Amino acid sequence: MDRDLLHKTLDNNPAGAVLDIIPQKIRRAKLRDFRKRLVKAREEIYAALAADLHRSNADTLMAEFIPLIDIIRCLEKYIFSLASETLSGAPATFPATAKLYREPYGRVLVISTWNYPLLLSLEPALGAFAAGNRVILKLSPRSPYTNSAMVKLLKSCFSSDEILVVNDEMELHELLSYRYDYIFFTGSSSAGKEVCMHAAKNLTPCTMELGGKNPCIVAEKANLKIAARRIAWGKFFNAGQSCAAPDYLLVQKDIKDEFLNHLAAEIRNVYGQNPLDSGFCSGMPDDDAYNRIIHFISGGRLISGGDKNPASRVIEPTVIDRLPEDSPLFQEEIFGPVLPIRQFATDEELQAYLAGLDRPLAAYCFGGSEKLKKFLRDRFSCGAMVFNDVLIHFCNMNIPFGGVGKSGFGAYHGAKTFLTFTHEKPVMIQSSWFDLPFRYPKFSNLFRKVLEWLYRM
Repeated sequence: MDRDLLHKTLDNNPAGAVLDIIPQKIRRAKLRDFRKRLVKAREEIYAALAADLHRSNADTLMAEFIPLIDIIRCLEKYIFSLASETLSGAPATFPATAKLYREPYGRVLVISTWNYPLLLSLEPALGAFAAGNRVILKLSPRSPYTNSAMVKLLKSCFSSDEILVVNDEMELHELLSYRYDYIFFTGSSSAGKEVCMHAAKNLTPCTMELGGKNPCIVAEKANLKIAARRIAWGKFFNAGQSCAAPDYLLVQKDIKDEFLNHLAAEIRNVYGQNPLDSGFCSGMPDDDAYNRIIHFISGGRLISGGDKNPASRVIEPTVIDRLPEDSPLFQEEIFGPVLPIRQFATDEELQAYLAGLDRPLAAYCFGGSEKLKKFLRDRFSCGAMVFNDVLIHFCNMNIPFGGVGKSGFGAYHGAKTFLTFTHEKPVMIQSSWFDLPFRYPKFSNLFRKVLEWLYRM
């Protein structure tokens, strides 16, 4: 779509109070058709993601394709099951009936990102469509091959009035100059602030899926071998370019050396003696991202990795210990295959350190005392808390995914994706066959006593 046609389309479909809602049966049929076409096009999708991120087909299947198929099936079901809900009555409104109708917001802007370009574009976009919204999907320019495959698929199933895809025809700041009824953003905190500023001009509600410094604690009583295996998988999957990946490790001093030996061994088990030749290391999307991570790999004691291939922009899984506290690896979100280590001696020292952190998108803990686990569960605020594993909570469609504080606000996933893109509108129908006189002024003392009894006063 050229720029002039895009501007005309956005001008002709303004946000507003009167909704143009696609019937539920049509929405479900289109989602089912898209799911079937997606499955048929999987080899093309695999090739596109390999070209964009140097990612293996197996990783794409597990990280994006299977979750997306699962999500679309959920949305097909929720179109009907979550559309409305009968509400309980109240003595003061008797004999009225009430229902909760979940209506679409109207025109929804979905701004996606590049690290999981298929899943993080299509789950919110299809979720917004399933809820009855008209969707404008803005793709990231850092995944051009995947974008091309997605545009082809979406155009084969949806009209531009249903899901309008904006690729490189319009910059984000220009797209944000239009009014929307809801904005869903996935990306960096800095870009998220810009989106929120534009949204505030029209009081547009938003969901912000941002990143953060996700701590991963390895404490006494942990199964160190299993912890090392799961952390090596979760941190270095997709070259560490996962917003919920462990960003750094907090390892208890007494078990640190043993754990780091296990971690180095597990990295070798997964990626071999020459990880750059293994075919399982994903790459950076461009030279800027690659050079940023290379800049991080300096100082400290190298536990594992450090090698790199500039041609493919692939960096080995890298673990670094003994870094100064002011190292950028402890200050900035890494978003790459580098894992720095900090140590702590006691639960009290760890808790004091955690107290000074911003709220992360996720936090992980292996082992630890019951007191520490209770502290993390009840008092440490984060988007999600996972014990004895990493990242895996995203695979559960029943768990909402989202941040808190600087890691974002709002959530989606499974049924929550449908709910995110709907306004819950209560509708009450009162009887006109008779009218209780007691609700009006000058009611009797007897009625006052009846009300007090009804409300247990």
